[in-house]
Amino acid sequence: MTETRTPPGPADPAAPGTGAGFRAGGARAATGRRADRGERGAARRTPVGSRWAPYVLVAPFFLFFGAFGVFPLAATAWTSLHRVELTAPAEAEWAGLHNYARLLDDAFFWNALVNTVVIGVLSTVPQLLLALGVAHLLDVRLRGRGLFRVVALAPYATSVAAATLVFALFYGRDNGMANWALGVAGLAPVDWQNGPWASKLAVSSIVVWRWTGYNALIYLAAMQTVPRELYEAAALDGASRWRQFLHVTLPGLRPAILFTVLVSTIGATQLFGEPLLFGSGAGASGGADHQFQTLGLYLYEQGWVNLHLGRAAAIAWAMLVILVVLFGAVRLLRGVLARGGRTS
Repeated sequence: MTETRTPPGPADPAAPGTGAGFRAGGARAATGRRADRGERGAARRTPVGSRWAPYVLVAPFFLFFGAFGVFPLAATAWTSLHRVELTAPAEAEWAGLHNYARLLDDAFFWNALVNTVVIGVLSTVPQLLLALGVAHLLDVRLRGRGLFRVVALAPYATSVAAATLVFALFYGRDNGMANWALGVAGLAPVDWQNGPWASKLAVSSIVVWRWTGYNALIYLAAMQTVPRELYEAAALDGASRWRQFLHVTLPGLRPAILFTVLVSTIGATQLFGEPLLFGSGAGASGGADHQFQTLGLYLYEQGWVNLHLGRAAAIAWAMLVILVVLFGAVRLLRGVLARGGRTS
């Protein structure tokens, strides 16, 4: 029996056990090690420059916030604990909580608080309801919608001084257009600046006129994010336009509504320009009988008319505490209602 031998073929360069294979594998391994060392070196070098980059970018905001936000709050809190006069701000006398305790027995403070709440309700509720209606009309595909949106935003861009002076002429007792319209309707004229309720309605109307368009554009932007498929499904189910608005539009507007209620409440608490300019010659007193003096006006009167900076600072912090307590109570009530809804 003859044994056949296969002639040796060319060596496989990549086959294990051959010299060429070892050399190629060694070259790849060396290349991989160099790449790994390069990546590790880059990984060690990159964080040195990028680690502090986010902090550098946000540092200007925190610097300005600390200078114009935190520091004034802290300085106002410190001033509220002292007897300080505007004529001698460096001569501060420690008073503790005396300025806050004095507010509890101050009839003018409580009058300003009641006026602020009344004017806030009279201006915020109609303002947001009108803004919803205007936004719903602007959401319809009308010709020239851009022009209507500009017109809706024009009162917001108007100066508060100009708007209030025009409304003061409009509500003039002798020659105002409001009383002229009442006379045409056969009604008696109204003293809009001195009446206890008429003056509050007049000031509230200025706020409604200035801020309705602003809130309407916020609602309009939120309405355009509601999926149109929901309206089509509701229409197929036989829902009318009113039911579509109640069950599709309003739930989609909930975040926007909460935002506008929050901002309007804060603005109503800080109301200052409209009542200051509406009472011609009354200044910070808010009318002859303080009938429309708000907390903002009372703060200004104490600090810059009566020159009591300590009392003015205490009023400012009292306004902040009122807002915090109000929003905390609303949040707590929402939590209680949500738990009650889940249990039922």
